[in-house]
Amino acid sequence: MSADYYKILQVDKNATDEDLKKSYKKLAMKWHPDKNRNKQNDAESKFKQINEAYEVLSDPQKRALYDQYGEEGLKGQVPQSESGGPGGATFYQTGDGPNAFRFNPRNANDIFAEFFGNSNTFGSMGGMGGMGGGMGGMGGMGGPASMRSGGPRFSSGLFGDDMFTSFGGSRPMSSGPRKAPPVENRLPCTLEELFKGTTKKMKISREIADASGKTLPVEEILTLDIKPGWKRGTKITFPQKGNEQPNVVPADVIFVVDEKPHNVFTREGNDLICTHKISLTESLTGYTVHVNTLDGRKLTIPVNNVIHPSYEEVVPKEGMPIPKDPSRRGNLRIKFNIKFPARLTAEQKSGIKKLLNQ
Repeated sequence: MSADYYKILQVDKNATDEDLKKSYKKLAMKWHPDKNRNKQNDAESKFKQINEAYEVLSDPQKRALYDQYGEEGLKGQVPQSESGGPGGATFYQTGDGPNAFRFNPRNANDIFAEFFGNSNTFGSMGGMGGMGGGMGGMGGMGGPASMRSGGPRFSSGLFGDDMFTSFGGSRPMSSGPRKAPPVENRLPCTLEELFKGTTKKMKISREIADASGKTLPVEEILTLDIKPGWKRGTKITFPQKGNEQPNVVPADVIFVVDEKPHNVFTREGNDLICTHKISLTESLTGYTVHVNTLDGRKLTIPVNNVIHPSYEEVVPKEGMPIPKDPSRRGNLRIKFNIKFPARLTAEQKSGIKKLLNQ
């Protein structure tokens, strides 16, 4: 009978990454074998199931395969189909061929150590020798991490020092495999996209390892949510989406927001700047500015002041959204390029002097 990973992790089928992490942390702490020495065998079994359920449900590819075919699909027991897998995802090659996908659950300790940042959270682990793949002693932690679209930022202080000392354990960090350096990609965005926010889908190619250690090429679609007001240099990180290699934690894939040039506006922080060309007469007698905004509105701004070369007309709250609070905006700053006449006649000069002296 197939394991019900959703039931094991106590989440529903629409659970988000945050829901999975929250439930995993609670259940892993509750059923850790070293906290349940009076019912060690039962705890070891539940702890292993919890970690296996989290590994599958936190990985979009494994989760999609599990949702369609169940535990058997993860273990390569699904008949070959024309699409090659759920939703036509070609990297799910089922059946028994040389490229068949096989799910090989990771050591439960490795996942636990990644969350809690410590290989000896509860002190000595000597009583756990029967736990799948080497639970005896926690010194063997730190194996290769599974591919996931989201994941925690691991640190030894995730739950504070008290959590680690309350059980009398020391805090040596496990010496696991090295992590591959991050892979950065430029993500060009228009000013309109950064103003309103948008969703982009990017295809990546990577290598994943099967149960035998053989690597298989796959393609994957990543969804990037661009929030209103994001600036050039903002980074979107997909943890461990790089190539899988033996004894190497896959690299993080990072997309770095870049801003495409705009034909009307430039950006300074949260302000938008545009420049209008006007005549000397208009600079002295008044000018009305017409601006089409990035969200399609038309602004009419009368300027009745004398416009000198360094003059700026500031329109409050018509700039870029402020990322931390998109309901607030920067300002629109209108600058002017005044076209001066190349020459004046004697009569024109006399008339200007007479006019300005009055």
